[in-house]
Amino acid sequence: MNAADKKIEIRHMILNDWEGVNRIYDNGIKTGNATFETAVPDWINWDKNHIKKCRFVAIYGDVLSGWCALSPISTRPAYSGVAEISIYVDSNYRGKGIGSALMGALINESEQCNIWTLQSTIFPENQASLMLHKKHGFRTVGTREKISKINNVWHDTLLLERRSNIF
Repeated sequence: MNAADKKIEIRHMILNDWEGVNRIYDNGIKTGNATFETAVPDWINWDKNHIKKCRFVAIYGDVLSGWCALSPISTRPAYSGVAEISIYVDSNYRGKGIGSALMGALINESEQCNIWTLQSTIFPENQASLMLHKKHGFRTVGTREKISKINNVWHDTLLLERRSNIF
């Protein structure tokens, strides 16, 4: 099968996917511009901090090549419809539509789960992530200056959100 024949399969994440998710997450951490995390949490902690239904993986050919999930932003009932996105694509598979396919599935599932606002915190230098989010209807709502310090370096972030039009 050549690259043009490969299809992207998006499916719900299962426990057996954790090794591939962990690998991609770790690579994202190592870029220094994908997350505030400095180490991948173990499965138990990751699992308890993410919404069970809103988790997907992308399979390209036969390789787990990306993943996405939602985290609640608060335990307060008033925020029950607001969640934060995590989305990662293996660096070897970028530019193939995987991020867009994952985002589409995640938006669809989030609306079925009564989530009316998706938000994402993105480092300004992560242009690929910013373009992906904007392609899917996210807008920048603010800049947070020197909001985090990783490895003794201050980082700004952009706060993006997408409001569902079905609520």
